[in-house]
Amino acid sequence: MSAAPVRDSNQISLLLVDDEQAYVNVLSRRFERKGFSVKVANNGTQAIQLARIEDFDVAVLDLKMDDMDGIEVLKIFKKMVPDMVVIMLTGHGSEQAARDGIKFGAFDYLTKPCDFEDLVAKIWEAYEDKKTRR
Repeated sequence: MSAAPVRDSNQISLLLVDDEQAYVNVLSRRFERKGFSVKVANNGTQAIQLARIEDFDVAVLDLKMDDMDGIEVLKIFKKMVPDMVVIMLTGHGSEQAARDGIKFGAFDYLTKPCDFEDLVAKIWEAYEDKKTRR
């Protein structure tokens, strides 16, 4: 059996955007333990401000937030930083909205709550896709 490829998570700059503060804080700590460079935004406005001042490889963006819809944030991201890969997170019953997000440039979507390792794998997939497009 061959060994899995060695991955250096420090090479991925990750933006987590979700208005559920406890959820995003737990996710952030778990990603940091895996070696990712992580910033957290608790709403769409904060996410846009962070994207203006820092470069991110991948954003994990909640679809439903209080201040802005995730699709609105996605559209702004795609104009500001078209190279940043966006993965949408959606609650059950909002899969159609997440599929709409793909039409506006999201890489993919996962349904919340999702398995952490599935999310890590999706981030790596998105990052590898971004590298091949460069």
